[in-house]
Amino acid sequence: MSQTLRNLPDHKGYFGEYGGRFVPDTLIEPLAELERAYAEIKDTPAFQNELNGLLKNFVGRETPLYFAERLTRETGGAKIYLKREDLTHTGAHKINNAVGQILLARHMGKRRIIAETGAGQHGVATAAAAAKMGMTCRVYMGAEDMKRQTPNVFRMRLLGAEVVGVESGSATLKDAVSEAMRDWVTNIHDTYYLLGSALGPHPYPMIVRDFHKVIGAEARAQIMTAENRLPDEVVACLGGGSNAIGIFHEFLDDADVALTAVEAGGTEIAPGHHAARFSGGRAGIFQGMKTFVLQSGEGQIQLTDSISAGLDYAGVGPEHANLMQLGRAKYLYVHDSAALEGFQKLAHFEGIIPALESSHAMAYGLRRAAEMSKNKIILINLSGRGDKDLSIVMEALNVKN
Repeated sequence: MSQTLRNLPDHKGYFGEYGGRFVPDTLIEPLAELERAYAEIKDTPAFQNELNGLLKNFVGRETPLYFAERLTRETGGAKIYLKREDLTHTGAHKINNAVGQILLARHMGKRRIIAETGAGQHGVATAAAAAKMGMTCRVYMGAEDMKRQTPNVFRMRLLGAEVVGVESGSATLKDAVSEAMRDWVTNIHDTYYLLGSALGPHPYPMIVRDFHKVIGAEARAQIMTAENRLPDEVVACLGGGSNAIGIFHEFLDDADVALTAVEAGGTEIAPGHHAARFSGGRAGIFQGMKTFVLQSGEGQIQLTDSISAGLDYAGVGPEHANLMQLGRAKYLYVHDSAALEGFQKLAHFEGIIPALESSHAMAYGLRRAAEMSKNKIILINLSGRGDKDLSIVMEALNVKN
């Protein structure tokens, strides 16, 4: 079973029964062209050498595996290791995928890049990669997220990107995705849609995962060097699913390694108050894929809510839906209050300020480490840094300047 998991999706873009390509006729050929172009170059020495050079010299890979010694003592249980994706250029894992897809876009002859973003980290990464390659860039962002993530909006514009606010719907990530897709349909001849997470129609979930699996490959080798064995559990936060599948992928064959993804529980698990797809959603078709979606009984997409803009999304990548159904990974949630606690603890005990997205994984990871014996190891993917979230945290904690 494990080897099959690592080789998915199948030729139709399915991870088990999830995934596929549910799009208008106008996008069938562009997606097929994208799939062909990726297959043509992904394993060529020239592409791999250029990608690896960018990952090393532009992105700053490999990122460290960090032993959180004080937090380990504080919890009194398992050894806690952090995979430091917050130390990449632009401050989050998103840059891995952005540079990979920028190279793919150039190979396809596309010079105009569009993207969607929630917390802004994918937008910043895309803007940086586009600037590096001399391409024009437009980023769609929900108007509500723009208010929450003002520093990242400014960073994108500094990098030369046009940032377009989306007012429709909940004015968050799902609406930005919809607007980016509309742009792509209209401008298919010269535009590349650089999708930011392991979701959407095939081949995007596969492409994004492939560019992020470097996280797990590095972490696997690093923990073997540090401890001479694999971790007992690997933990990541879960929005669309890119950082989680990136670190999970290299451990799928290791049955003794538990995989846990942590969704946004918001304020409560009630319609419109959270973004925990596996705790409040069901299977459905959403933005080009079959996956787990938060929806009403009539199939209408429900509003979501999270203190973290990057987790505030009604769907989830189809590979995660398959891993959940097979029982290979477990999918939990933590509430906003617990994420804030994880944010503060990591800052206080280790001198690291995490993104609010990553703070969800920290909150669960710290609780779980305390339950485990001292001879166990838990590995948490620290997907991004928290400078973008300081104003949100200040307001939530009622801290005044």
